[in-house]
Amino acid sequence: MKPFSHTNRTQTLHQLSNCHYDVIVVGGGITGTGIALDAASRGLKTLLIEMQDFAAGTSSRSTKLVHGGLRYLKQLEVKLVADVGKERAIVYENAPHVTHPEWMLLPFYKSGTFGKFSTSFGLKVYDFLAGVKRAERRKMLSKEEVLTHEPLLNEEGLIGGGEYVEYRTDDARLTIEVAKKAHEQGADLINYTKVTEFLYDTQGNVNGVQMIDQFTGESYYAHGSIVVNAGGPWVEQVMDLDEKMEGKKLLLTKGVHLVFDRSVLPLHQPIYFDTPDGRMIFAIPRNEKTYVGTTDTVHETDLRNPEVTDEDKQYLLHAIATIFPNAVVGMNDIESTWAGVRPLIQEEGKGPSEISRKDEVWESSTGLLTIAGGKLTGYRKMAEEITDFISKKLKTQGVAAGPCMTKTLRLSGGEFNRSTDYRAYVEDRAKELTKLGLTFQDGLNIASMYGTNTNQVAELVSRVDPSSDLPRAIQLTLLYAIEYEMAMTPVDYFMRRTGAIFFDIHWVEKWKKAVVEYMKEVLNWSDEQTKRYSAELEARLADAKS
Repeated sequence: MKPFSHTNRTQTLHQLSNCHYDVIVVGGGITGTGIALDAASRGLKTLLIEMQDFAAGTSSRSTKLVHGGLRYLKQLEVKLVADVGKERAIVYENAPHVTHPEWMLLPFYKSGTFGKFSTSFGLKVYDFLAGVKRAERRKMLSKEEVLTHEPLLNEEGLIGGGEYVEYRTDDARLTIEVAKKAHEQGADLINYTKVTEFLYDTQGNVNGVQMIDQFTGESYYAHGSIVVNAGGPWVEQVMDLDEKMEGKKLLLTKGVHLVFDRSVLPLHQPIYFDTPDGRMIFAIPRNEKTYVGTTDTVHETDLRNPEVTDEDKQYLLHAIATIFPNAVVGMNDIESTWAGVRPLIQEEGKGPSEISRKDEVWESSTGLLTIAGGKLTGYRKMAEEITDFISKKLKTQGVAAGPCMTKTLRLSGGEFNRSTDYRAYVEDRAKELTKLGLTFQDGLNIASMYGTNTNQVAELVSRVDPSSDLPRAIQLTLLYAIEYEMAMTPVDYFMRRTGAIFFDIHWVEKWKKAVVEYMKEVLNWSDEQTKRYSAELEARLADAKS
């Protein structure tokens, strides 16, 4: 099998005109990669095209939770809660290295959205709908127990709380692992390639795409029986390329998150709390940091790099001050930020927080399929449903597809017999990695991030340059990102392959120049390319610090 690398990307582009695909997917976020994996694992010849890097849009800018959407019970979205609630456990079993169970604490107050009875009942219904296993079912806590669990919480008006399990994830790494598994199953996936127009047969049906390599400016063509628009926030822009497209309208909303050092906001566990205006906010500890979000405001400007405004920050800081009054947190304590754009399907008379998060699929008269809406948690189920539809269409053309396999298909790096094997594996591999000259902590970091791909990372040790300014652990993860995860730029590595721009920005500042120089050597960049990619990295760092 060809490696999932920059070399493979170039080869695939040059071979496109010689192929006919059963399915062409436009969009390389979690929805698009999920469809590519489902289709390829059923034996369909599949191509995915992404105009930026994989997960560069919403799929690297979420709240980073595989969660069931407890608040949607209030909106009577029973099927949505049941579906995504069950999907949490499936995602965890298939990728325990990027999905980690966490006990979420939901405090309730006299004047709050949730009361003692409604919380107990809601969590019980949630457990039932989501098919939660016994060990992870909800627990109700007294006021005293809540404050023992989290002393920073506001005591005034506190009645009690509930605890239930959600799953913390790294959304971008989850997307990358899905993409890698799709590639392993035979799909072709190409990043930094933009679809510029659709191709049509003599009956006026979409039968392919024209695209431009964003690095070289070269044009390519690809033909396929079915084309799927999974463009996320760009869904309408892709629809506009279709000659006869009519469909749903999107409402784009922005969600903002703030990151603090754990010493500034030292939470003991994740907290899910309501604000005076009725929104729900997460405050989540992650390693040495704590992040808080999210907002929900209409967004109509920059989709690639949505701005975090002072108003956004003040809103979240006010929420923090209300729920954690003894934590003195201000503007200067914000280490980094990110904002993501949610592509929601418009519903007349409903505001951003009221609109359903369910997904919908529709088809134009030219045969273009479009999917929009949905949640990160439900990506696999969404992919199954649209690929079922695709399979029926292809059957009429004489193309047979197998059944859906993704419910039990382990993702790249998640190939454990049981999810419970993960922790022991990480400890064992960390010890082994010390034999390569890594510290035990570096070994833990690598094994926990890459799971069963850790040996593949370790095999790159022969290419480590002892004269480089970069430590051995960084060289290994950087080489792996380039050779096995199609990282093409420093931002790909620092933002989406490691998440460091969001959660370790000082580390990025320390090593950014050495990483750029290392990538220049490996990828044979010109001075002009090196300057351009360095400037892009500086811009993303400025965004995160703004």
